[in-house]
Amino acid sequence: MLLAAAVFAGLTVAGCAPAPAVDTSSIPPVAVEKARIWIYRTFDPSESRNLATVLVNGAVTGYAQPAGGAFYRDVPPGRYHISVESFGRDTDQSSNVDLAAGQEAFVKIESLNAWTTSGDLGSFTRDTFYARLIDPRLARTEVAHSKFDGGG
Repeated sequence: MLLAAAVFAGLTVAGCAPAPAVDTSSIPPVAVEKARIWIYRTFDPSESRNLATVLVNGAVTGYAQPAGGAFYRDVPPGRYHISVESFGRDTDQSSNVDLAAGQEAFVKIESLNAWTTSGDLGSFTRDTFYARLIDPRLARTEVAHSKFDGGG
């Protein structure tokens, strides 16, 4: 019984340990012929806890984690349209960015949990997500406190 309790406690603590933050020193720099798009989401307990599907130029590129996470995609220089799948429809839910070789853009995924629909079983909310371009100085600070979800 004591062994089972110890194993359970160990698993519980391991599951609750914070994920490693983004360590920018271990991330390779942007290749000379590429640009980089960072996608991130900060944790907000009052907003949607669902994954947000992120699209770049209409193709799924990854999923913004509800508990706060960051990932990047290295892309050829060019114009990019960053959007996120959303039940709610609003204005300015996507962003466009022109990137030259060596440049980075930071896109923060935000949610607005205020879109409510009443049904026979009462009221319920639906996800409304936004992809916002963020000033790199602020974004780097927020990304540094995020869990790293990968790159490439």
